[in-house]
Amino acid sequence: MAMTNVELEEVLKELGGYRGRATELISVYISEGYDVNSVQKQLEAEKSTAKNIKSTSTRKNVSEALDKIVRHLKGLKKTPENGLAVFAGNVSQVEGQDDLQLWAIEPPLALKIRLYRCDKEFVLEPLHDQLSVTEIFGLVVMDRKEATIGVLEGKRIELIQKMTSGIPSKVRAGGQSSQRFHRITEGLTKDFYKRIAEEIKDAFFQNPKLKGILIGGPIPTKDEFIDGEYLTAQLQEKIIGKIDLGDTDESGLKELVKKSQDILVNQEIIHEEKLLEKFFETLGEKRDMVAYKEDEVRKALQYGAVDILLLTKDFDKDKSDELKSLAENIGSTIEIISTETSEGKQFFNLSGMGALLRFKI
Repeated sequence: MAMTNVELEEVLKELGGYRGRATELISVYISEGYDVNSVQKQLEAEKSTAKNIKSTSTRKNVSEALDKIVRHLKGLKKTPENGLAVFAGNVSQVEGQDDLQLWAIEPPLALKIRLYRCDKEFVLEPLHDQLSVTEIFGLVVMDRKEATIGVLEGKRIELIQKMTSGIPSKVRAGGQSSQRFHRITEGLTKDFYKRIAEEIKDAFFQNPKLKGILIGGPIPTKDEFIDGEYLTAQLQEKIIGKIDLGDTDESGLKELVKKSQDILVNQEIIHEEKLLEKFFETLGEKRDMVAYKEDEVRKALQYGAVDILLLTKDFDKDKSDELKSLAENIGSTIEIISTETSEGKQFFNLSGMGALLRFKI
């Protein structure tokens, strides 16, 4: 079963505290959809390589860690839905003593990386990156010939779909009249736009983390697509920017993100401002539907009454982890508030924590 963000954060904190005496701590990442049996065979081959390690203790620790991982993978029928991260090694801090441990993590988001590494530390960056992803942005770059759809998750851009229209670029010799050719190409273009809209719907319509959609391309094309309302009303409302671009391939996705930085930053600020506006309005008008003192917030969490838990980035880390864990257990939304805005500073000065409630307590 996939870990929650709070569970993952706790495990990463523990794993980050271990250091090997040599390059003997093993990290294995299996991407979503990749055959776990193939990884098992690769690691069994690595056991032969480990026999060449000169240090007796390091050779022993690496071999035993590999054995432990292979045994764990043999017990799996298939790779978990989001992939798998496995860590193993002798984590004893006492010279001459062994403490061989294994951690198998099914992450909250899909893993896109495959990796095997022996090092003095566990490789944790791909999982830390997942903790920072609370929202995604749909990316579309298009013209009449080609379209590329991707997603921005945190700082990572992932390609989802590449499409071509098949529309001919000119009248062939002996072909149709220009008017007839124009009618045909216009019909093919509309069909292509419908296909693009369908792919966008498949990719994003049911994703609760979708914050917005960015569309890039030449001026006539992207405007025709947006103004033609090929997307459903819900997705049309999610369009937060349209950018003039020439590239409509994978490099176009990167250019789209680069040219949309101001939009992306403003979206985060606007989202935060709306949240805090709602919090302070409710505080003034319906005091019993808000909690902001620590004992109030804890009581509301214990009663399952918290709809949205708000915590500033600068809030006490241990308390923040504890409150987030309680909130996740009751299905609350967790929002982290910056202190760069005047509203954020006001919230931090109030208490740095708060909750919008589902019901009075």
